[in-house]
Amino acid sequence: MEAKKVMNRYAAIIEKIFFSKYIKGEEEVRFVREDLVRAAKSLRIELPKNLGDVIYSIRYRTELPPSILKTQPKGKEWVIEGRGRALYRFRLVTENRIVPNEQLLAIKVPDATPEIVSSYALSDEQALLAKVRYNRLLDVFLGLATYSLQNHLRTTVRDLGQVEIDEIYVGIDKRGVQFVLPVQAKGGMDQLSVVQARQDIACCHEKFQNLVCRAISAQFISANLIALFELAIDDGMVKIVEEKHYRLVPGNQITADDLKAYASR
Repeated sequence: MEAKKVMNRYAAIIEKIFFSKYIKGEEEVRFVREDLVRAAKSLRIELPKNLGDVIYSIRYRTELPPSILKTQPKGKEWVIEGRGRALYRFRLVTENRIVPNEQLLAIKVPDATPEIVSSYALSDEQALLAKVRYNRLLDVFLGLATYSLQNHLRTTVRDLGQVEIDEIYVGIDKRGVQFVLPVQAKGGMDQLSVVQARQDIACCHEKFQNLVCRAISAQFISANLIALFELAIDDGMVKIVEEKHYRLVPGNQITADDLKAYASR
């Protein structure tokens, strides 16, 4: 109940900011971090210490308020983007979602997650990142040797402001080509975001100019079923290059028939 109250407060703040600046027909509504403070004060709402949580929550944990959604023309949707330090904008974009394909066959992988890690993982996102890491799912998915470089890389990117990448890997292929692999992870009710994918790609192009960027998104479908996506920007839109689903199981649950089926695909 408390979480619902928090989300309702955040939605009210975002709604106040949007309609204080929105002009019908425009496809961009700009605002600044200080607008969060002004809107909260006007509505007599207590702001969180971390103002960025308001933006993060609306981006990834819930939909925009219905009153804002009603202003979306057919085939378009509002997203919230950074445009510099403490600068943001609502922008209308073509509908563009990253959602697991329910019809995709899952590939069984022997679960190598240490039991003690599974027992003490503190959040869905951290549990997902741990399962991807311990089971070397990026190696399997991409056919590369990959290595975790840093969790929660927080930095600033020109024209975007502050960004945070859930986990960043580097990798190498059999030819010696080196890669940087930003990973966006979402569990529970959180949704994969094209906005975060754009930010991850922009960050890697700026900070790792000599490496090939391949952006990855990971999503829990269920406790041991993980969807992995490789994403790229094409014609200004984030597109899915490839999607695979991996089911983590005890090794003895992978049958000879499973292995024959994988070998014949």
